[in-house]
Amino acid sequence: MTIRKAILPDLDAVEKLYEEVHDAEESGRQTIGWIRGVYPVRSTAEAALERGDLYVLISEAGIRGAAIINQIQVDVYALGHWQYPSPEDEVCVLHTLVISPEASGRGLGKAFVRFYEDYALAHGCRELRMDTNERNAAARAMYRKLGYRETGIVPTVFNGIPDVRLVLLEKHL
Repeated sequence: MTIRKAILPDLDAVEKLYEEVHDAEESGRQTIGWIRGVYPVRSTAEAALERGDLYVLISEAGIRGAAIINQIQVDVYALGHWQYPSPEDEVCVLHTLVISPEASGRGLGKAFVRFYEDYALAHGCRELRMDTNERNAAARAMYRKLGYRETGIVPTVFNGIPDVRLVLLEKHL
């Protein structure tokens, strides 16, 4: 398994991952809170690729995960009750972590979070932040096991999805 910065030919595979997750949600196999055609969509990955902050996880079966890693904090983060207030240039944020439903339960999500933590430290960031939909119990449980603390739940419209209760999470390295 390898995690690396995405390149243009990876876009189709990342879009396919988004579609797989939408399929799983619509069939009731997963509860994430994303909506097909709203978020995430191909343009989500294209914008991240253009910024240079899209990463992919590659296993023997091909691209099985993707995420965005940067220092861009979602607007509602200003409402968070962060235990570790930090200057913006010392905060690293994980966005839109997606693992193929076909590969779930194999530790790929945990591996991606570990990559994110190592990336943050290598870039001088000791404060980690992320968010997830309140409905996404599986992600919340994984983040808790990995030492992330929920700092609050903020009602918002998230990337075009109305009525989201966004769970804000943090970890200090």
